[in-house]
Amino acid sequence: MNTPLQMTLPVSIRDDARFANYYAGPNQQVIDALQGQWTVKGEPYIYLCGTRGVGTSHLLQAACHYAEGLGHQSIYLPLNELKDYGPDVLEGVEKLPLVAIDGVDAVVGDDAWEIALFHLFNRVRDRQGHLLLGANDSPKQLGVDLNDLESRLTWGVVFQLSHLSDDEKIEALILRARQRGFDLLDEVASFILTRGPRDMAGLSGVLDRLDQASLTAKRKLTIPFVKAEMGW
Repeated sequence: MNTPLQMTLPVSIRDDARFANYYAGPNQQVIDALQGQWTVKGEPYIYLCGTRGVGTSHLLQAACHYAEGLGHQSIYLPLNELKDYGPDVLEGVEKLPLVAIDGVDAVVGDDAWEIALFHLFNRVRDRQGHLLLGANDSPKQLGVDLNDLESRLTWGVVFQLSHLSDDEKIEALILRARQRGFDLLDEVASFILTRGPRDMAGLSGVLDRLDQASLTAKRKLTIPFVKAEMGW
């Protein structure tokens, strides 16, 4: 469920960003921790970092969907999209059980944003809320100017997301296809991996395009069809 605040911002959570269609591979511990936030021994503060394509944004949004499924309101704030709105967008969000802030690196070096994030940590702690953060690097490597904020970023557990191997990427494509309601043959998935982008975000985009094209043409996804549609 989107909160009133989220409805006033140009932000939406992808409906397909779920744990069910994220191929965890070496990152299963991360999913366990995100789902475990709502248990007695769960970690209220979790920081995810990784380069493009490892699924940081997917997991933050999936965590919001998961929380909503348990009856906990949440909000997802991608700072790379919201930076120009100013740090006031963080005001009052601590009233929600889960706050997921993506793209922390987008505001690092901006004094007003760093101070606002620092105070948000304190407000979430005071309300015994849950806070998820995503960035392209670890807290120590972000280059945060405000020492107190750097300290807050390491309050909880920090996870460095790992890239999938090629075999795992094939399995991830097959899983995504299954979630979209069709079967993807191993050899077709392997062909897409060989000719397509190397990151999962790009590969998923190719698969989504091919799925739509196959539905329109009423044809199965075969290597010849993929070649013709993608110009490979």
